[in-house]
Amino acid sequence: MPVSTDTKRPLTLRDVSEASGVSEMTVSRVLRNRGDVSDSTRERVLAAAKELGYVPNKIAGALASSRVNLVAVIIPSLKNMVFPEVLSGINEVLEDTELQPVVGVTDYQPEKEERVLYEMLSWRPSGVIIAGLEHSEASKAMLQAAGIPVVEIMDTDGKPVDAVVGISHRRAGREMAAAILKAGYRHIGFLGTKMPLDHRARKRFEGFTEVLAKAGVEIEDREFYSGGSALAKGREMTEAMLKRSPDLDFLYYSNDMIGAGGLLYLLDQGIDVPGQIGLAGFNGVELLQGLPRQLATMDACRLEIGRKAAEIISARLADPTAEIESKITLTPKISYGDTLKRW
Repeated sequence: MPVSTDTKRPLTLRDVSEASGVSEMTVSRVLRNRGDVSDSTRERVLAAAKELGYVPNKIAGALASSRVNLVAVIIPSLKNMVFPEVLSGINEVLEDTELQPVVGVTDYQPEKEERVLYEMLSWRPSGVIIAGLEHSEASKAMLQAAGIPVVEIMDTDGKPVDAVVGISHRRAGREMAAAILKAGYRHIGFLGTKMPLDHRARKRFEGFTEVLAKAGVEIEDREFYSGGSALAKGREMTEAMLKRSPDLDFLYYSNDMIGAGGLLYLLDQGIDVPGQIGLAGFNGVELLQGLPRQLATMDACRLEIGRKAAEIISARLADPTAEIESKITLTPKISYGDTLKRW
């Protein structure tokens, strides 16, 4: 008999029991997949629960184990293509387990990361996947005291709290600088985010300028922006930089989205790319493969980072005593596209 929803009260085991004609204990066994229950009874209970729209209260069941089957995934942004791909990799692995990812967004703000982490840990998740290695002292203390697997992702240039999966951004910057110099470019401009908040962009920039300096080359102009990455910003920044510094022969962008905007601006102006000006971005965003020219870039291994992080969490929970690799450094590769001359 259908349960009236006029009172808007939550459904209980008793409602499923009455609808299926079996005891609350049997309903509990079926929904927790525990105990010896006949197939016909199991089907009757599941059918009744589905018809009622009943969802088990896993928090109550978690009180005994002190955790729920949630994995807290804390990332800085959903406004670009980078982190959704990481989430896809995490979900690919966790969908074959009882674990469910729950996402929090920090907007690159340390104080917001503290609040998000505090709220998520208060639900006693089974694990944490969190972007970056730089956190406030309060956030580090919470991660260290959580008593659950923690995987920091995207960056391996630093000391992790527990496990880490990512790439070396300093190495990525060094390799791109070496390729640009080898192609013969010497008058270089940099366009990117305001880096005190974006630590990974800062590390790429440090690696990039390190290699340039060894070759006696300096960045001749810089343009920074705050907020989300966008094609329009890339166009605006590129136009402003070239008006100030018309002799530049290469523009290095901190990400592909603003790099694509710069490419579209140069093509509109009839500028020879990569003959007169070369370009390179970072991230290997597939969305941009439909551009008139393929932007030189470097893949940040996002999907694989998500997969590896989720595999560590899943394996640690399955066997806390197992020896599992705790530092995984992936190797991105340069894609020269049509905007970086090959030597």
